[in-house]
Amino acid sequence: MSILAAGPEQSAAAGSITEVDDDGALPVARTRHPWRWVTSGIALVLVAQFVHGLVTNPGWDWSTFAQYITASSVLAALKVTLELTLWGTLLGFFIGIWLAIGRLSSNPVLQVISWVYIWAFRSIPLIVQLLFWFNLAYLYKTLALGIPFGPELVRFETNGVLSGFTAAVIGLALHQAAYSAEIIRAGIISVDQGQWEAAKALGLPWRKQFFTIIAPQAMRGILPNAANEVISLFKGTSIVSTMAIAELFYQVQVIFGRNGRVVPLLMVATAWYILLTTVLTIIQYYIERHFAKGSVRNLPPTPWQRVRGSFADIRSKAAAR
Repeated sequence: MSILAAGPEQSAAAGSITEVDDDGALPVARTRHPWRWVTSGIALVLVAQFVHGLVTNPGWDWSTFAQYITASSVLAALKVTLELTLWGTLLGFFIGIWLAIGRLSSNPVLQVISWVYIWAFRSIPLIVQLLFWFNLAYLYKTLALGIPFGPELVRFETNGVLSGFTAAVIGLALHQAAYSAEIIRAGIISVDQGQWEAAKALGLPWRKQFFTIIAPQAMRGILPNAANEVISLFKGTSIVSTMAIAELFYQVQVIFGRNGRVVPLLMVATAWYILLTTVLTIIQYYIERHFAKGSVRNLPPTPWQRVRGSFADIRSKAAAR
């Protein structure tokens, strides 16, 4: 550390000036967070108590859980749940895209029809919609295809073509379409107006403007909410148990209705719901990462890349020693 000599005018105005040559000589006071460690310790104790209860409490009956977690009847019901989720998602978002286009169009007829559809299907509870489609044959004993207000070309019995599974898919898809339409519309209008103007200035056709410039940016706003809707639909398929469709929750109910093992069978359903929701969350993460390429210059490493980097650092430090 050295002291610089100052002139008479400077010393009178500001006093002596001290220059630090070595920043490393400055003392560094470590910030202490005692309550952070106390809170962490309490949280870990509570987690340990919960895990201990899961392992030692005989009421969980883990032997029954292990017996039924991969039972053929449960796996068959899980397949039905996945099929309901898949068809409900595909049809729901397909209809939702057209509803969103109708809401954003300049055609007042399409705007009103889309708005009324979304208003109606968001207002009616899902279980009411499902039961309505399940009992459609009460209103229409037969269905026909033909010219509107003209002759019929094909006629068939409603119960012959509208099974319980089909009614569930229709109900889930139409209900999902109302919510997905608003999610898609919100993603599109979130794109800055300047992007639309720039796309038009390039002289590209409308289709290229939308799919190469607008849609990728809209997807960043659409994906998080859309993934939430898919996960909600996956868990919401349990409501079709009211229609006696052998999905996961219904099959679990049937089993514990026979053997009385309610808790372990509920844990079977819970474990499958958690597992598949985790898979959907991982898929969501990588899709969002794909569409984030245009918004950030360098993407952050994935969790797997971080783990590999940590192991590489450990190996390099071990080799250096």
